[in-house]
Amino acid sequence: MSSLFLVTPLRMMLLGLVAILGLTILRYSWVAFSGERDRRRFIHALLLTIATVVLVITANHLAIFWAAWVSVSLSLHRLILFYPDRPRAQLAAHKKFLLARLSELLLAAAFVNLYLQFDTSNIQAIVQHASMPISQSLDLNVAAILLVLVALIKCAQLPMHGWLIQVVEAPTPVSALLHAGIVNLGGILLLFFSPILAASSAASWLLVVLAGISTVIAGLVSITRISIKVKLAWSTSSQMGLMLVEIALGLYEMALLHLFAHSFYKAYSFLNSGNTVNHYLAAKLAGDEKPKLQHWFYALLATSLMMVFTQWKFNFLPSLTAMALVLLAITALLVPSFTRADRGRIPKILITMSFAAGLLVLYTIAKHALAEFALPDPVLNVWADGFIALLFATLFVLSLALQYWPHSPLVKRLFIWLNAGGYLDEWATKLTLKLWPSESLLELRQHQWHTNPEVK
Repeated sequence: MSSLFLVTPLRMMLLGLVAILGLTILRYSWVAFSGERDRRRFIHALLLTIATVVLVITANHLAIFWAAWVSVSLSLHRLILFYPDRPRAQLAAHKKFLLARLSELLLAAAFVNLYLQFDTSNIQAIVQHASMPISQSLDLNVAAILLVLVALIKCAQLPMHGWLIQVVEAPTPVSALLHAGIVNLGGILLLFFSPILAASSAASWLLVVLAGISTVIAGLVSITRISIKVKLAWSTSSQMGLMLVEIALGLYEMALLHLFAHSFYKAYSFLNSGNTVNHYLAAKLAGDEKPKLQHWFYALLATSLMMVFTQWKFNFLPSLTAMALVLLAITALLVPSFTRADRGRIPKILITMSFAAGLLVLYTIAKHALAEFALPDPVLNVWADGFIALLFATLFVLSLALQYWPHSPLVKRLFIWLNAGGYLDEWATKLTLKLWPSESLLELRQHQWHTNPEVK
């Protein structure tokens, strides 16, 4: 029995995350559905979904892992269709169902390949064998590429993202569970099989390019959205792409820290989405000012000086990608303190910089602590690292262009394309309606066709 299941420090951490999120979402659901006749049906489906996620995390046998992976998708399907008469929920559920079946076939093919190559179905044994310094084989490359494709589908990377955006039609606890937990399974899969990914440069480059581009596009699209839940959904797709990029580069501690931070943030954001409008109105009444470009420059300069000193003293960032990511995050944190020109500007800047320095210290401590749970980092690919850093810089520049030069012809075209989601989900909608037609979905499609000619 012990060979069928495995509990390691890393898996214990993930189980702790599942327990905290599960209890929080369960309590919220019990209160939110207090007037629902089918509350028990929802709670049962929610508990079943959480149980299958636990099984995925603890499974040490390929067949058990695959069966649990399928069960997560099937139980989630019941939650998405808790209100089965909603056409948008049907469309999201049908897209998710079809893509899930594809990912499960790819995962089965990868597991069969690994079993035939290593002559064992024990996941721990497979990972240990793959960690040995052996020459790359075609079978190992194929298995790694298949695992990458599964992770890309599970993490809703473009152009397989549409279901994640439309699933906001489901009840709020479902969105919280999905965005805070289940989409992370793609990253968890690659973390568990990281030696196989690290042994295949082709699979790593595939993940870097596809997840990197998806991160940039989804991040820019989220800027154009007004709906709180839709904005959060696009943000999830972007954040999942970023996590996959970190795994592809071998930055496992950063990916694990990202996974935990994103899970808690998205759970809170969705469960608290009803108060977002109040926070927005309060900010308006407080007279928040929009930062000017010079304020971004001052914040970027202050962040750069802070990071140069920290990197010189502690060398805590191992790559250009990590430096670019932390640089942009701290800059966004500092810029509001530079914006308002009043007597309190200097104290606010000092307080915010002290807070940012504290975050850098906390990040360094967390990174070193998580290094005890993650696998050793492989040799960093300098070209891939530079490519992702360039993508992050592009994301930053384009996001500023959308805010400060909205009337430029090129920016206008970019905004229209982004506001339509890049028209990247059309193929999935057409294919879903062809393979799984229903009267309500066809009516929804006709309504979209007439109200938005660009859908054509």
